[in-house]
Amino acid sequence: MSVKSPHEELIRKAYSAFNARDIDAALSTMQPAVQWSNGWEGGYIKGHDEIRNYWTRQWKELNPIVEPVGLHERQNGTLEVNVHQIVKDQSGNLVFDGMVRHIYSFEDGLIMTMDIEKDERIASLI
Repeated sequence: MSVKSPHEELIRKAYSAFNARDIDAALSTMQPAVQWSNGWEGGYIKGHDEIRNYWTRQWKELNPIVEPVGLHERQNGTLEVNVHQIVKDQSGNLVFDGMVRHIYSFEDGLIMTMDIEKDERIASLI
């Protein structure tokens, strides 16, 4: 990652756990009332149970791998994480391969919100 952040270790743990499909380890990086952007179906989900259900549904249809490649702390206190995302369907066909931006806020050392910041060059499925 390009910039050191006090949240870098937490972010690395969250992405690593997600890629390993270790939901409990990923959830341990988040506040119980976390608000999470639902990039697959749209809208937001809130809390550990909804995230667990969302990821369980998603992983039955898609195989996403997300690798953080850069961090940028914004003036408003949020953390921008530039992510290389590769998404394949369950047959191994490539659905998406590109960069996305995940924007995090933190409370008491844990993730409180995650938003996906889109731009026109990024495919709608992220």
